[in-house]
Amino acid sequence: MSDDQLYQRYLTGDQAAGDELMLRYGDAVTAYLDAILHNAQDAEDLMLDCFTVILVDKPKIKEGHFRSYLFKVARNKANRLWKLRFRRGEFSLDESLEETLQATGGDPEDKILKTERSTVLEKCLNRIAPQYREGLWLVYMMGQSYAEAAEIMNCGLKRVENLLYNGKKQLRLELEKEGFTHADI
Repeated sequence: MSDDQLYQRYLTGDQAAGDELMLRYGDAVTAYLDAILHNAQDAEDLMLDCFTVILVDKPKIKEGHFRSYLFKVARNKANRLWKLRFRRGEFSLDESLEETLQATGGDPEDKILKTERSTVLEKCLNRIAPQYREGLWLVYMMGQSYAEAAEIMNCGLKRVENLLYNGKKQLRLELEKEGFTHADI
């Protein structure tokens, strides 16, 4: 069943359809928010807030735009939290990437390699411009289309294409500074 069909069923009173939407997108929205906020607990809290906005307020959402609307709400909530924390001078530390990888299990050598690569990638991503980082995250990590990313980021399709092109270029340069060759990338 499509997102639009589930949302319409929810609007007509089918609570299970709302639950299905949360199951379908809860983890993805949490991962997206965690990438922005670098705090898993805040990401989970905001994910619930995002679904509260949609499932309680029941806004009109254009057909085929449920996912991008949800991520747009998530982005706005994350931005508000950052602004609030900046005004207060509060910044929380993110959870260790190693802990996350260790929880997944597997071969210790693979874990070490994944951890090292992920740490380097995260470090390099944090060095590039935030709009490039967000564009890369939305398209390549979250699987959003260029059009969906443009809607979430409140910009045009051409701007997203340029952000991704320049973001990949900057990321490649940062990865090369860390010792990755073009073949590794």
